[in-house]
Formats: sequence, C-alpha cells, structure tokens
Amino acid sequence: MPDEASRPSTVSVSTFRDDALYPKVERVVAAILAKGKAVTPIDVLVGMGLLTPDQLEDWQCGRVPYLERVINSNLTRLSRLLRILRFHAHDLRLKPSATAYMRRGRGLRQPLRFTKTGDARLEEIYSTHFVRVRKGSSHPPASRSSEDETPGR
Repeated sequence: MPDEASRPSTVSVSTFRDDALYPKVERVVAAILAKGKAVTPIDVLVGMGLLTPDQLEDWQCGRVPYLERVINSNLTRLSRLLRILRFHAHDLRLKPSATAYMRRGRGLRQPLRFTKTGDARLEEIYSTHFVRVRKGSSHPPASRSSEDETPGR
C-alpha cells in the first residue's frame, strides 16, 4: 500500500484513476449529473463536504475575501482534486465552459475571487463548469396541447 509520501506530487491523465481522491470525486460527479447537466468545482467541494453551504453563501455575498480561505482542505490536496475533476470530466465528454462569478446582494456587482493571489490560471480553473452536451436538443419535444391536435393544422 503506497503511503502519502510515495505518491507522485502531480496527478496525470494516466494516473488520476489511481489517486485516493478519485472514487470520491467520481461519486460526487455522478450524483451532480443525476440531478442536472453541469458540474462545477464548487458543487464538487460542497458534495465532498469540503465547503459548507453557509461558507459558500458568505463568499458569494462578499463576506469572505476569497473562496480558498474557507475550503476545508490544504492547497496541495485541493490542486489534486481539481486536476482529477478535469480529467474525469474529459473522460465523461463534458464540455468546459468558462463562467463569471459575481458577488451577490446589493451594491456593485464585483467579480468574486477564488484564490488569495488572484492568479488568472487558478481563477479560471475554479470558475470552469463542465457541461453535458448532447447532440440535438437537450430537452424532449414539448407535448402538444389539445387545441393543437386539430386535424389539418
């Protein structure tokens, strides 16, 4: 059984399924997709119990300066988790979609920060949603009302 020190420091496309975090990420992503068509890093963090809904709301309302401050994980583990999520989303053929996160509430709508440093690359990683894309319409055709069923229409 490999110990924490013997694990490679970075997760790669060929090793991410062997990481101890993978089964947890996989379960949470499956649960999220069972309810909707998009997976966000924030939803995964909440689903894994690393971020509470109250902490999330505090951040969204601007009461917390950056999200990493309230996530219950060290930055190394968090980085691994985000890499695993990206690789898993790719395997599921989910399409990455950049999303702007803006402060909620009254007053000026300002962008929210995920990291203390505000590094653009990391901010983009946190704000990327992974969306299930189906060929054709993603919704079933609307049922016709009884008045539309008149012959000859």
